[in-house]
Amino acid sequence: MALRLLLLFLVVVCGQWPGDKVIASSLPKQQPAGLLILGDSISAAYGIDKSYGWVALLENRLHGQCPEVAVYNVSVSGETTAGGLVRLPDLLSRFRPALVVVELGGNDGLRGLPPAQMQSNLQQMARLVRAAGAQPIFLGILIPPNYGESYRRLFEQAIVSAASIEQVPLLEFFLAGVADRKELMQADGLHPTEEAQTLLLANAWQVLSKPLLQLCGDNELAGTPNIP
Repeated sequence: MALRLLLLFLVVVCGQWPGDKVIASSLPKQQPAGLLILGDSISAAYGIDKSYGWVALLENRLHGQCPEVAVYNVSVSGETTAGGLVRLPDLLSRFRPALVVVELGGNDGLRGLPPAQMQSNLQQMARLVRAAGAQPIFLGILIPPNYGESYRRLFEQAIVSAASIEQVPLLEFFLAGVADRKELMQADGLHPTEEAQTLLLANAWQVLSKPLLQLCGDNELAGTPNIP
């Protein structure tokens, strides 16, 4: 009798019999897979409307074709690899991305910072990303020849070596097909114009396509690889 009263009490107060499973709607929703863009002024769409930047163009395509992937653009104009390394742990904790694109190094070169330190910073970022359960990707950059052949060679080798040692997919020159076309660069000669952004997205797609397709599951991201 006492046992029956106890079971009845549980039904009235708790709304379920002991051992009943919690319904799925009461469980917290899973956070969307995240794509984190950690870059400098190029990814921050310096000098143009941010809604036309290459990251925004990518986000718009994913929103329509792969809404389960959220894009977080945390790029800052003037950012160096050292600055990105300092910011990265908090960003990984806050956004919990599945994929992290590191588009840094250009400001290291423009400031003449040591390539060896840049390489170390990039390698540490790759390790932090993987430790957080995400996949890193590097978008590389080249510097003008007026910095001297020796420094230019060390700079380019540093990015390639960091990617090779940490086995990170690398696009060696993010501005390929853009930097050498005056009409696609702003007056400062450093930043791409609005018209260049589709080309930047096409370049980035070379290393983004495979991991994004994996995140999108059955979705095919129709048309994205054929950006003009």
